[in-house]
Amino acid sequence: MALEIERKFLVDSQRLGALGDGEMICQGYIPTATKTAVRVRIKGANAYLTIKGENRGAVRAEFEYPIPLADAEIMLEQLCTGPKIEKTRYTLTLASHCWEIDIFHGNNEGLIVAEVELDNEHEALPLPPWVTAEVTDDPRYYNVNLLHHPFCDW
Repeated sequence: MALEIERKFLVDSQRLGALGDGEMICQGYIPTATKTAVRVRIKGANAYLTIKGENRGAVRAEFEYPIPLADAEIMLEQLCTGPKIEKTRYTLTLASHCWEIDIFHGNNEGLIVAEVELDNEHEALPLPPWVTAEVTDDPRYYNVNLLHHPFCDW
């Protein structure tokens, strides 16, 4: 089974500096009857179907598969309910960790979140100076929850 071990942090944009080129992401979620999330994502010219299990702290089951772009466009239009998550993703490698920095758009404008995947949940992680609060255990920051309770309503 594939496991995602990921920590999530808020970002101070004033300390962040220049990021270079980012990649636009549009994603939606197919409704499920459980705490499983089924995500359809278009990232640049690529598309993915991702199934994620329930979070247990920073750990959860994750399965991701590339799918045809045309299929993803149809799924986003016909199968995903509600608004879509739109964000620009930037990647930075710091101290051998790949940080993904998401700058949200639309109803989540103003929200900047950094995620970093780890080899194990107890791994020591030096934090860059632009990181503020850790929000790994705060479900408000899960993308699937930002659809129905967007940042602009907080």
